[in-house]
Amino acid sequence: MVHLTEKDRVDSLIEHFWKNGCLTISRKHSKYLPNPSKIGEFEVDAVGKLNKKLIFGLTLTEEDLSKPTILRKIKFLANQRNKYSSKPVILFLGVPASSITQAKKLISQLEEETQKQIKIVSTSEDEDLFQ
Repeated sequence: MVHLTEKDRVDSLIEHFWKNGCLTISRKHSKYLPNPSKIGEFEVDAVGKLNKKLIFGLTLTEEDLSKPTILRKIKFLANQRNKYSSKPVILFLGVPASSITQAKKLISQLEEETQKQIKIVSTSEDEDLFQ
């Protein structure tokens, strides 16, 4: 199994943005786009737009999924609203393919309304899985 660098994981997340028709506004590890601003006290890996909806992208490793504070971070980011239209944001969670079930189990602990705002995507090159 090849360990992906943080840049590779963000690149894979951006590919999922593009496949879903999202326009990338800012992202980490880019020559041309700015780094995303902090959202509250948390950092995200990418920010995009889709039909006037704001999209946040966050990549997680297996170690991140086992941290006790990760659920609070995911809940906070998924419950954000667009500044002008008050529409809820969509949170793309990029996780390794081997951790998809662990991520789904973690997300299932959140309220149903919050779960609807989260889309789990694989950052591994061998599989493309969606929630």
